[in-house]
Amino acid sequence: MSVYALSFLLTACGGGGGGTSDAAGSAAPPTRTADTVEPAVTAQGPAGAVTTPGTTPSASVPGDDTVGPGGSGNPRDPAGAPGSGRPATTRCHTSELTASVGRVDPGAGQENFPVVLTNTSSRTCTVRGYPGAAFTTADGRQLGPDPRRQPGTTVRTVTLAPGRSAWAGLRFANPEISEARTAVPAVLLVTPPDEREPLEVPWKGGKVPVGGNESVVWLSALSPGTAP
Repeated sequence: MSVYALSFLLTACGGGGGGTSDAAGSAAPPTRTADTVEPAVTAQGPAGAVTTPGTTPSASVPGDDTVGPGGSGNPRDPAGAPGSGRPATTRCHTSELTASVGRVDPGAGQENFPVVLTNTSSRTCTVRGYPGAAFTTADGRQLGPDPRRQPGTTVRTVTLAPGRSAWAGLRFANPEISEARTAVPAVLLVTPPDEREPLEVPWKGGKVPVGGNESVVWLSALSPGTAP
């Protein structure tokens, strides 16, 4: 990855950040996690992930509502903090996950892509909030501004057993309708919440808005599964 892309990386945070738009399969047993600000949810869906885009930091954290390649979580009374009375965090690390972008789901002038994180480790771990995201060229130069947090997104802790997935919705206006300035990225960088290292996903979704009319890219918080 080039120095250009690295300059945009932000630290991911479990429950706060900025961002838009899962499939069913065999359900893993529900698990309560250490963070009880919102109910923990065990990921449902197939062990393998589908291909999909998107990402943004969690809306539960005040401040900037944009999200770069770094995701965003929830710093409030984190698990394992002194005096919290909670066990140490079990969050998923970048090295334990793979990222993919699912099939586009067009509608009402919008392009909607699921961005999927799948637990490839041998342990159960959790994700919470918005992943980080950025479109880049093949040489690592970022295209367009960072995505924004999808308003009204529910932030929750998702427990991922080995092979299970969580998804976040990536949404933007169809450039053919909005007439926004566009570019065709080579890569979507996806950073799991509270992590610094991104995962690289080849972008197959065609043109994306990078400026002008209706050029904002929105990202939702992570939910269990691989698509809505």
